[in-house]
Amino acid sequence: MEKTKNFNIPAEATLEVIGGKWKLLILCHLNCGPVPLRTSELKRVIPEITQKMLTQQLRELEEDGIIVRTVYNQVPPKVVYEMSEFGKSLKSILDQLEEWGEKFIQQKEWNSSCSDQPQKFVP
Repeated sequence: MEKTKNFNIPAEATLEVIGGKWKLLILCHLNCGPVPLRTSELKRVIPEITQKMLTQQLRELEEDGIIVRTVYNQVPPKVVYEMSEFGKSLKSILDQLEEWGEKFIQQKEWNSSCSDQPQKFVP
């Protein structure tokens, strides 16, 4: 049984679920790229994350109902992740974070590795 949580403001609940560097990066990749993605594909696009941390973050996002994990019964086993219907409700937030980040990068005249990648996937 999950313990009841109290939040001072609703944004605190949002940060509880998507806060932290890794969850946000995972969600951004699931939001704007080809989906679903395998664990190895997520590891490739987020090379700084350890396998242990990636697995932990994916489990937490799945427990919170933000992503869906699908296991295919084949050899070798195939596991893919994609946004759940509830997780897709974060799309506008994630898109806005990306847009703001692009403007900030341009303002600072920095480079972004995503400029070489294909444009966002739009279903």
